[in-house]
Amino acid sequence: MMQRFHKSCFITIVFAVLLTSACNAQQPAMERPASQPYSWKSVQIVGGGFVDGIIFHPTAHDVCYCRTDMGGAYRRNINTMRWEPLLDWLSYEDRNLMGVESIAVDPSDPDRVYLACGTYTLPQVPNGAILRSSDRGSTFQRTDLPFKLGANENGRGNGERLAVDPNDGNILYMGTRIAGLWKSADQAVTWSRVVSFPDVAENPPAGMQAADSIRAWQWNEKGSGIIFVLFDGRTGTHGKASRTIYAGVSLMNRANLFRSTDAGESWHPVPGHPTQYRPTHGVLTTDGILYLTYGNSPGPSWMRDGGVWKYNTDTNEWTDVTPDKPDPGKKKSFGYAAVSVDSRQSNTVIVSSYLRPDFSGRDDIFRSTDGGKIWTTIFGNGGTLDFSLAPYVSHTPIHWLFDIEIDPANSNHALFTTGYGGFETFNLTDADKGKPTAWSVMSSGIEESVALELLSPPKGAPLISAIGDYCGFVHWDLDKPAPDGNFGNPRFGNTNGVACAENNPDVLVRVGMATYKYRGHNIGYSLDGGRTWQPAATMPDPESNLGHIAVSADGSAWVWASSPIVHYSSSGRTSDTIPVFFTLDNGATWTPCIGLPQGSRVIADRENPMKFYAMDLFKGLLYVSIDAGAHFTEQLFQLPGGLPRLSEERGDPRGGQDRLYTTPGMEGDLWIAAFDGLYHSTDSGVIFSRLNGVEEIHAFGFGRGKTEKSYPTIYLIGTISGIRGIYRSDDRAQTWVRINDRQHQWGMLFHITGDPKKYGRVYIGTHGRGIFYGDPNL
Repeated sequence: MMQRFHKSCFITIVFAVLLTSACNAQQPAMERPASQPYSWKSVQIVGGGFVDGIIFHPTAHDVCYCRTDMGGAYRRNINTMRWEPLLDWLSYEDRNLMGVESIAVDPSDPDRVYLACGTYTLPQVPNGAILRSSDRGSTFQRTDLPFKLGANENGRGNGERLAVDPNDGNILYMGTRIAGLWKSADQAVTWSRVVSFPDVAENPPAGMQAADSIRAWQWNEKGSGIIFVLFDGRTGTHGKASRTIYAGVSLMNRANLFRSTDAGESWHPVPGHPTQYRPTHGVLTTDGILYLTYGNSPGPSWMRDGGVWKYNTDTNEWTDVTPDKPDPGKKKSFGYAAVSVDSRQSNTVIVSSYLRPDFSGRDDIFRSTDGGKIWTTIFGNGGTLDFSLAPYVSHTPIHWLFDIEIDPANSNHALFTTGYGGFETFNLTDADKGKPTAWSVMSSGIEESVALELLSPPKGAPLISAIGDYCGFVHWDLDKPAPDGNFGNPRFGNTNGVACAENNPDVLVRVGMATYKYRGHNIGYSLDGGRTWQPAATMPDPESNLGHIAVSADGSAWVWASSPIVHYSSSGRTSDTIPVFFTLDNGATWTPCIGLPQGSRVIADRENPMKFYAMDLFKGLLYVSIDAGAHFTEQLFQLPGGLPRLSEERGDPRGGQDRLYTTPGMEGDLWIAAFDGLYHSTDSGVIFSRLNGVEEIHAFGFGRGKTEKSYPTIYLIGTISGIRGIYRSDDRAQTWVRINDRQHQWGMLFHITGDPKKYGRVYIGTHGRGIFYGDPNL
């Protein structure tokens, strides 16, 4: 199963990700920056992350939304069949709202949509918010909530937790992870807790006391709270609230399905419901049949058991309709993730498995046309997958099918979600005739990747990217997905670093964490500008992985600072740092760098092939090599106003702040993009001067200057003279032009680089909204 980058690093980085700093040094005032309109477009990867929910309007055939765990929400354009983003206007301060926990539509008003937003439930994280719209998401009003949401936590594919009463659009219910059940009676403007709802808090197992064990339980085993709310529309009339409401809770070995028959005044467990595993999804048909899928964990954590049940709400009869029964004792361990019913044929139901091993290591979809008596498999019976709209997904089996929906307007049209977007078919009913169904990528318009490094080389491809989870891409055409898919030979999950030789850019090197097939090959290189790749013959250490790579200006020397090696044991988590190594023979042999502290991030001088640099910003130490990385000499440096202090409030550690940068074409021309200021040296770091007006930095980079001989253009993401934005400077950071606007903010941004081949073009790497490129409006 694919390992999600931003999930695996959750514990160690989320505190820095979600805190805002105000560490601004005193400096002379600077005039308000000018602005220049830019046109922004997504670099096409397509999907690139977990789409965890699809929401059709039950009667309006042209209304459909989807949500992602950390990359916002989208509305589908029925004419173009592309998904259009709804939350690109969210600012850095509101980046927590880029994770969408749930979406609800008003069945009686197709223009109304509600988004429950909030990425994490950690104490340090801001509370969630409801974004409410009366124009299908073109504009929103906001209600801040008194509790937290966890759109990027375990169980994020469960539910929909937010629901609108089909008989009275004023009434909404919201199931939460840690704060119980809430109700609004005024279209989500105000909320109050439903105090009559039972206590569904879940505590660690008896005897579990170690902090690491409790954290692991909370992330992998604990339930995800109230995961769905369903109204029985038959029990109300237009303008009068539905009397019967169901709420499913991610609990196991205790009551996990509750019902109110008095419009939410009181709640009681539904008699006879299964409690041996946790509900993962539920759907209620118009004739009163409730279908539920179950697993022993919320998912996408490991699931070993599960089932599918249906409940006749009129007769109170429960029936086990599990298509393929798991048997963990016989190594047949899996669960069930999602369920959908054809609104035109209430006996037609589809469900998805999770981690089922029987179909070549892939999950499957089961379909029944008789209410679950007989099931057929979709892919086990010849269903096909067309990857052409996103070639990179062909390398990964379908997985994380945590939502599957049949279009209420078209019984032949169905969609399912995956960890890289999803698929759809337009011939679903062919399965009932014994014919195969054809599925294609449905994710066009959705971009949810996390950019960990961006490179625009002096010649060749416009952009080369290092991506979390999906390795990275060589984009020869920014407006089309890379036809060869993501990097191969070796293929990584995460790619942390990519670099080229400034004066010989055919030489490219990348470092990451190899997938199973390429295990033991965490570094790859290309000698033809990224057209073909090969693994280095050796690694500095058998466990070298991730980290950062530097390549000399002529490509002859590489310096690799690997990430620490993490060890887990019963006593807790420890890590060992690997020394920084260099190679002069494309990785055939490696030698430790002398005079350089372990873990130092090294960068190459972009003119002199013998020079490399590293920095300890908080100790005021610069390390310089003049022999291609073999030896480094330590030298002290001072910054005007003093050195910054290390703290957690200096942005996300994956971002471009607190780093040293070298200028293209100029030996010894160094820039320190500290989180709280910008500094420049023209003498290899002997003296640094501070640039006025720059108060906060999250990313920094260079692009082509206005003329061939002019100093490179500088790009910066941060705050200048009190205004947060994306900036360009054509005069060595003396003056700045803001190039984005309020509609193009994208929450949290990690990296920026200009294009050395085209003046004005800039690339932005986001945390969850993919990569953007911008060009000035002329």
